[in-house]
Amino acid sequence: MRFVPCEGGTRRRGSGKYRSGHLLLGLALLSSAGCSFAPPHARPPQPVPQNYAAASSTAPSVARIGWHDFFREDHLRALIATALENNRDIRVATARVAEARAAWRIEGTALYPELNAVGTGTRGRSLINLPGLGSQSYDIKQVTAQLSAGWEIDFWGRLRNLSEAARNQYLATEEARRAVATDLIAQVANGYLLEREYEERAALATQTITTREEALRIMRRRYEVGSGSKLEMTQAQTLLGQAQAALEALDQDREINRNALALLVGQPVEIAPGPLGLAGTAPEIDLPPGLPSELLVNRPDIVAAEYRLRAAEANIGAARAAFFPTISLTGAFGSTSTDLDGLFGNGSRSWSFTPTITMPLFNAGRLAANLDVAKARQVGAVADYEKTVQGAFRDVSDALVRRRQLARQIETTRTVLDALRERARLAQLRFDNGRSAYLEVLDAQRDLFDTEQTLVQLRRAHLASAVALYAALGGGFVNAAFDTNTEQTGEQAR
Repeated sequence: MRFVPCEGGTRRRGSGKYRSGHLLLGLALLSSAGCSFAPPHARPPQPVPQNYAAASSTAPSVARIGWHDFFREDHLRALIATALENNRDIRVATARVAEARAAWRIEGTALYPELNAVGTGTRGRSLINLPGLGSQSYDIKQVTAQLSAGWEIDFWGRLRNLSEAARNQYLATEEARRAVATDLIAQVANGYLLEREYEERAALATQTITTREEALRIMRRRYEVGSGSKLEMTQAQTLLGQAQAALEALDQDREINRNALALLVGQPVEIAPGPLGLAGTAPEIDLPPGLPSELLVNRPDIVAAEYRLRAAEANIGAARAAFFPTISLTGAFGSTSTDLDGLFGNGSRSWSFTPTITMPLFNAGRLAANLDVAKARQVGAVADYEKTVQGAFRDVSDALVRRRQLARQIETTRTVLDALRERARLAQLRFDNGRSAYLEVLDAQRDLFDTEQTLVQLRRAHLASAVALYAALGGGFVNAAFDTNTEQTGEQAR
């Protein structure tokens, strides 16, 4: 067990005795500058590589950009702002922050004297046996009014460590709320991107349906005049039905996504039609992740884990201090009388002063067990911190990989799409000139439609990877608080 040396006050001599005022001042100084048995805090070694393998830039992390600047589309900004105000998960997290802040205040009050006003009244009858006189009864009446005070001198730092543990738990809860808010921002942004994807894919499907309806009209007319076969007409019907089924599935997915957005935002969502290009909803610029060490201060769940570790260390200090004597002062000053009228008369004053020292001698190992519990929780807090860092590193690395690979897939798919458009054009020419069956046109148009849909999905996924990277880096609330009161209280606590 490692203890921090104590520093007491200096002794002042007057007439050979301690003056009461100097004694109280000295005790106050001892309480404020006493011992602390909490282990010194040291951030655990970073259990991840020093650089991201998939990173292409060493510029400062994009997490330093606030969400309002990161997202450029005004309607998306409005949705995020509404969600931060109305989302029920945010409200639950905010209530937990307020609860933790109140718990910290409760622990902090133990450091100060407690003053109470006490009034009592007693009335009764008592018997007394007097030799030769027998039993005599007399009435008892007493009225007391007092100011009572009590103060535990925190010489060993037990109360300060308990207050410090509660403070760090509060700060951890505040960071946990930021983590909930960051995740909420990412979910709203992804839901909005899905809405734009469905909008663009539905527009492509509608355009394809129009084209295929015209193709079916032509094939039906050719069949009616005898220049085409029924097989070719049914093939055109099949092609049209596939596009119509795809549009119906998109409409269903779109409604489900809007329901999910309404749950996130906390109210029904009306999304006006927007541009078919998705580039305006998130930046197409380079998104540098910075260094893994920046995660330790940018990502709220890591910061929260470190605060929980600090709280566990403070609890060890409190558990160690419980082995030492408890020093407390209690006193009372007031007036006592046999009737209410004379309560504040001359000669009715009363006072008491009771210093108390309590030294634990035997408790069947309870204090030692409490210390073991605190140490075990500190070990668990270290492991939780390291696991959180590892998980954050993986989130960033996965987002970087997805973003890089999706960019390559988009370029490949665009090349394929250009080839499929030319293939569909040539297949139609061959069929019109009687050099191929309509099945060749059918296959070419089906592949073209599927690839057009896939390209939109890839573009949306690429933008979603930017959102995922931004959230994984801990971005969201740089110069943009969503609860001013709690924000200011947290800064004061730090």
